[in-house]
Amino acid sequence: MKSVEELVDSLIDLAFSEDIGDGDHTTLCCIPADAMGKSKLLIKEEGILAGIEIAKEVFHRFDPEMQVEVFINDGAHVKAGDVAMIVTGKVQSLLQTERLMLNIMQRMSGIATMTNKYVKKLEGTNTRVLDTRKTTPGMRMLEKQAVKIGGGVNHRIGLFDMILLKDNHVDFAGGIDKAITRAQEYCKQHNKDLKIEIEVRNFDELNQALAVGGIDRIMLDNFTPADTRKAVEIIGGRYETESSGGITFDTLRDYAECGVDFISVGALTHSVKGLDMSFKAC
Repeated sequence: MKSVEELVDSLIDLAFSEDIGDGDHTTLCCIPADAMGKSKLLIKEEGILAGIEIAKEVFHRFDPEMQVEVFINDGAHVKAGDVAMIVTGKVQSLLQTERLMLNIMQRMSGIATMTNKYVKKLEGTNTRVLDTRKTTPGMRMLEKQAVKIGGGVNHRIGLFDMILLKDNHVDFAGGIDKAITRAQEYCKQHNKDLKIEIEVRNFDELNQALAVGGIDRIMLDNFTPADTRKAVEIIGGRYETESSGGITFDTLRDYAECGVDFISVGALTHSVKGLDMSFKAC
């Protein structure tokens, strides 16, 4: 399996390939190869900055001689008019890296900003906000990193680092007990030290899961706040609890006050708006 660094490198290579192709002919036709210049990353909207470290990697992979002076780091609160960094180098390099850097930083900063909004909504509770696998193909590692920068918590990275038995798994397996038992047997047979989470849709499934046991977390799917409070009381701290399904920003705190450990929110990554910024000559 590829490391995080290898996946990010592959993403950068693919992004340059699809954007530049056989050459940035607009830049090549009008900018001398030896022309030098500077560009600044100008923030145009209030939010949480994310992606500075990846941006530096984009610049250095394209042209190792590019120099990056960072003024604002990942995780910082930014406002319109802030200058996050100034990059010095060949003008051709500045122009050819501009869009990829902005695409990554706007996306990551938008996710970090959205996540931070949810995190602040949960202040004063013991509940943490989780991301999901509802990510942009190829950008998952960056998007999940942005969630962490915004103060959230990563759920599983993919299908390989945790067992999450959802409704379809339960239905295809023939029930809660069979799904959990097979997961436990699979881990033993394959010598896998994986956490097991089970999704339950009602109190009957919850009681079945508790009867089988040997799990790490129970996901309460589409429970009302009142039923969530009751379910948390029934579980009684024996397993971690997670609320999911149909939870909005407005109802987020209602679920947190029921005592769940986690609330998973697909909106952190699947429909977020990028933070507005530009890369301008200076």
